[in-house]
Amino acid sequence: MNIAVSTPAVLHKSIFLRADRETVWAYLTEPDRLAEWFHKPERPLQEGAKLEMFGRESGDLLIWGEVKAARRPEYLEYSFTVKPMGDAVSLVKWTLQSVEGGTKLSLEHEGLPQSAEAFGLVLSLDKGWDEHFGEMRAAINEVVPA
Repeated sequence: MNIAVSTPAVLHKSIFLRADRETVWAYLTEPDRLAEWFHKPERPLQEGAKLEMFGRESGDLLIWGEVKAARRPEYLEYSFTVKPMGDAVSLVKWTLQSVEGGTKLSLEHEGLPQSAEAFGLVLSLDKGWDEHFGEMRAAINEVVPA
């Protein structure tokens, strides 16, 4: 007998970057840096501020929420909603850890919709984070010292 067990849909991802935590923090919080790998907000991400991220090409509002915590350069947390989620609000948590030669960046995306119908959205977000991590790695590793 096959019984589906309901477990929380939480995405966990980590990457290693050849950059210090301050540099990685800039890529998580500053509009111009975010635009290189993710979506562009109108203002830097700061604790207590509204989160609105716009498409690089379209300029459309794609992601919205609120910055819940911003402890530079170690931890960033914000609520995260996209149109396909309807009224559901998820939580994105970033942890930056210094390692020999760079930074370990970890993502936890929790509070995702749990229904079988919503599983396609979870798969889409999972794939999207993988693609964005690849873009972040390329953006950070192509930085030329001034």
